[in-house]
Amino acid sequence: GNGSLGEILRARLSNGRFANVKIMPDRASAVALERMRAKCLERNCTIELKEVGIGNKTRAAWVVQTDKDSRIFFVFKKKMIVMAEVDSETGEIIKVIKPWWSFLAKEKNASKEEIEDELEDN
Repeated sequence: GNGSLGEILRARLSNGRFANVKIMPDRASAVALERMRAKCLERNCTIELKEVGIGNKTRAAWVVQTDKDSRIFFVFKKKMIVMAEVDSETGEIIKVIKPWWSFLAKEKNASKEEIEDELEDN
């Protein structure tokens, strides 16, 4: 529009559409970590702006990826890679992606207080 430089951050998508990036990475990671119940300080956590979707349904989204401890059949320890896609325009979680075997595993979730403490520290 008629905005001056630095007011609007946009990403050009493969279908030629421009997507406004209204949500910054710190807010996107906070939303995703609350939903995944994971902590970034203890685990390898990455966040990246990517294009997700197919055809005219593409949009820009923050992809948050982290490792979580889990136990398969409550016995065997296994690290689980969990990803969440957060819409860069609305801040809503589009989807959470877990390994196919996640229904067989018990995840070690962080408590709500631990997540809030970590977000306040950042």
